[in-house]
Amino acid sequence: MIRVEAFGATALLITLAEQPDDALPLRIARLAERLRAELGAALMDCVPGWTTLLLHYDLLRIDLPQLQSRVQAALADWPGDAQVNDAGRLHEIAVWYAGEDLSEVARLCGLTSAQVIDLHAGRDYRVGAIGFSPGFAYLGELDERLALPRRATPRTHVPAGSLAIAERQTAVYPQASPGGWHLLGRTAQRLFDPGQPPPCPLAVGDRVRFVPIDEVAYRAAGGAP
Repeated sequence: MIRVEAFGATALLITLAEQPDDALPLRIARLAERLRAELGAALMDCVPGWTTLLLHYDLLRIDLPQLQSRVQAALADWPGDAQVNDAGRLHEIAVWYAGEDLSEVARLCGLTSAQVIDLHAGRDYRVGAIGFSPGFAYLGELDERLALPRRATPRTHVPAGSLAIAERQTAVYPQASPGGWHLLGRTAQRLFDPGQPPPCPLAVGDRVRFVPIDEVAYRAAGGAP
């Protein structure tokens, strides 16, 4: 059941489902686009999640009852027929699968390293949310045979471009940071650049496909040691 409720003094939380599914992030992204277009400057920020959409609004331009009315009107025909066959943008990310945890992940999952790579690269992933750090895209859903809890002890430093998994999600660390996910590989592609419009090429609702490459191709693309 869809819920629309106040979330603090100047925010509105829309809960669109109890559980995520593959189509939901894109439909939430399309709803966010519509509300941005309709509300204009009254909408200060719009934050999509796996099952939610958080609206931060300007009280000087719109009050809560007005916003709730506009949202309910938008939800009346959501998701709409046009979204049923909308697959979203596809991004291909080249990965050298030689991560520090690849062998350990294989052992814990009862697989070979080659099988881990095949399973991970064998499906497309949906961007369900962006957070933790700028440009960090949470991608799902990971094959259940690769599902592992986060590391018991997080690393204090994970290099930028590291491909990782945890639970039923996968992600690329867009910049160096601490992290507790299992590292499977590295990409030379830059996934956050504040000097580019937009800074993050991935958006909620997009699809991501990982393409295995060897070390030579990784280095040729500018991959860091």
